[in-house]
Amino acid sequence: MDISIVISAIVALAVGLVAGWLATKAKADQIRADLIEERRELDIELSAARQQLAACYRIFALLGWTEMIYNHITLRLPGSVSGEEKHFLINPFGLHYNEVTASNLVKVNLAGDILDGSPHPINPAGYVLHSTIHGGIDGAHCVMHTHTTAGVAVASLASGLSQSNFYSAQLHDMVATHDFEGITIHAEEGPRVLASIGNKQAVILRNHGLLSWGQTLPQAFAVLWTLQRACEIQLATQSMGAPLPVPEAIAAKCTRDALQFDPKHGAGQDVFNALVRQIERIDASYKN
Repeated sequence: MDISIVISAIVALAVGLVAGWLATKAKADQIRADLIEERRELDIELSAARQQLAACYRIFALLGWTEMIYNHITLRLPGSVSGEEKHFLINPFGLHYNEVTASNLVKVNLAGDILDGSPHPINPAGYVLHSTIHGGIDGAHCVMHTHTTAGVAVASLASGLSQSNFYSAQLHDMVATHDFEGITIHAEEGPRVLASIGNKQAVILRNHGLLSWGQTLPQAFAVLWTLQRACEIQLATQSMGAPLPVPEAIAAKCTRDALQFDPKHGAGQDVFNALVRQIERIDASYKN
């Protein structure tokens, strides 16, 4: 056998093996790079969600919508981050809203399990109500609950919210009510809460407070801010006398014309951004 033929065959085989190895390595390197980039994008998405929610807690503190260390704003994480599971961020129990930061928010699942190793506990009263809504309403990516004086006062009126001012007129047929059953720590109340809410994004919890939910955090904020203003003005009006009702047709028109809840018009993002800028001028530590 011609030795040159053997050598050529061996060289060709070696070249083929090297080429195959290089192609396999290149493919493996690309897969690794893609995974690293995907992880980086997910980290950015999670960080953005944490910062947005932390900013919202500071905004609530600025507006005076706090109740010591109680009440909650929760944000459901995108499926891309949670692996299509319904995970959400909630405030660490024991901290004032002014102490909430992006890093100390607690990641939990619908069962209330802490998923990020946080040393902080969560408030069962908040978790039960919020997990019920996150789990039971597909579009509820953000849930907000307050015990403001105006909100609890109107929630405690037998007549409830009066359709008698500029803000309540923008909530025509948008407000649900749920009867008081005590402190919301019992899971069996969940189905009744969902039945009361239906598809309405503004909720008055009778004898208790206000709640809103939205497809985004700014949308939930826009709904709650409008409901809160309606309650404040109603209390001021009733302190002077009987409110002047807004006719049904006019209220319905006001709600149709109100654009602040509509995703086509930003769903409150512009207002929320303005408040975030105000928070940043005061104290940007929420980002930590």
